[in-house]
Amino acid sequence: MQGTGFGQGFWHLLPADEQRALSALGWDRIYPPGATMCIQGDPATHVFVLVDGWVKILSATDDGHEMVLALRGDGDVVGETAGETTGHRNATIQAIGTVHALIISYDRFSAFLDADSAAGRAFRHMMTRRWSDADIMLRRRAVTSGAQRLAWLLLDLAGRYGSPADGAIEVALPLSQEELASLAGTSRATVTRALSGWRKRGLIRTSQRHITITDLPGLRHLTGPAT
Repeated sequence: MQGTGFGQGFWHLLPADEQRALSALGWDRIYPPGATMCIQGDPATHVFVLVDGWVKILSATDDGHEMVLALRGDGDVVGETAGETTGHRNATIQAIGTVHALIISYDRFSAFLDADSAAGRAFRHMMTRRWSDADIMLRRRAVTSGAQRLAWLLLDLAGRYGSPADGAIEVALPLSQEELASLAGTSRATVTRALSGWRKRGLIRTSQRHITITDLPGLRHLTGPAT
């Protein structure tokens, strides 16, 4: 399974002393489910360290269509690239569930990474994992169908968010079919058709914003050869 697993993000890789030192540089904030943490185009003055909870990274196209670019959580840092590039947010960040974030000014965060070798290693680990995930996604898009990419996505979500439930894996995420399509790089029609077929074959069960994988080997088989 391609999920990253819990405890591998930047925050969780920091030793306790570094966590305390970083916390002293910023402030804590709790965002309720669905809250918008920042908006595309806003000035980028700070970064978010996701101590707990998960977020959607959203981008609006010129015609007003909103796409889900990625999911972040598990101690990830988000909002860090805009400070290095345009100085403005290049995406909107929205809380999926309740999110506990540590908010730190971009300058203070950069200085902390420069001065603390353990923090620098943790940040490089997080970014390397992120680049690797992006590379894998690009390679898959060239050699897989939309349905195969959706199967990979569900396996990834199960690895990141899933919890055992009577021999199955339940994934409770408030993602619409359109958002699943955006993440998988396919159409909503393909997602609707694939989920319907997989339900009939007994591979999954679906309910309101819940997907339960009832046949993990069967779903993995649909992804095709390893990529």
